[in-house]
Amino acid sequence: MSLSRRTARSVRVLGVAASAAALALGAAGNALACNISEFSAEATCAGGKGVIVVTDKDASGTPAVVSVFLENNGADAKRIGTPQEVKGSAEGNTVTFAEDWQPDAVYRIHVKAGGKLVDEDISPNLTTPSTACTPATPSAPATPSKPAPPTPSASASSATPSKPGTATPAPSESQSSTAPAGTVSNAPSPAVGDSNLAETGASSNTGLIAGIAAALVVVGGGAVFLGLRRRGANGGR
Repeated sequence: MSLSRRTARSVRVLGVAASAAALALGAAGNALACNISEFSAEATCAGGKGVIVVTDKDASGTPAVVSVFLENNGADAKRIGTPQEVKGSAEGNTVTFAEDWQPDAVYRIHVKAGGKLVDEDISPNLTTPSTACTPATPSAPATPSKPAPPTPSASASSATPSKPGTATPAPSESQSSTAPAGTVSNAPSPAVGDSNLAETGASSNTGLIAGIAAALVVVGGGAVFLGLRRRGANGGR
């Protein structure tokens, strides 16, 4: 049974579309597959020591193993460290190899990823800068600061210490106004038994003395009276 012209045309269109889709998928697969061009390497310094940094920008994230070799006249002189695994990203992931590289040295970086998908060297080989890394200068230990000497206060600095024996103490009011106890006075002492009133003319015996004086006056008056009377009598004879 023969196909109609319309059916044959439809089958032809579907074939062309399938081929185009297959080509597009193939191109997309190649674009996403890991490729050696997505790897790069550089020699740099970290903390005054040389390092070799390998960057993987494989957007598919295919795990890869990176190995580094020092070259000498086109042959491997030694392997640097041990192979390291890296899983790339669009931003780029890195692995670092510690290597005290010399100026203008040549290193071969080999990458193996996805089985046999990638198994080759980064091209061209890595050549280090013409200037070696400068060792970091160790920081000097901090010197403990000496404590500042105490600053004398204004009163202490202005005061002049007195020398022994030069300062004369000022006499106190009690010493200047009152003679010290035990000092002998030049004034005559009052008689024993006399009070202070005797020195001023007064005494506790004033009444007795007055009485005696009055009696003497009376006696004297009487004697005068008697004398005058006798004299008068004698005159009458």
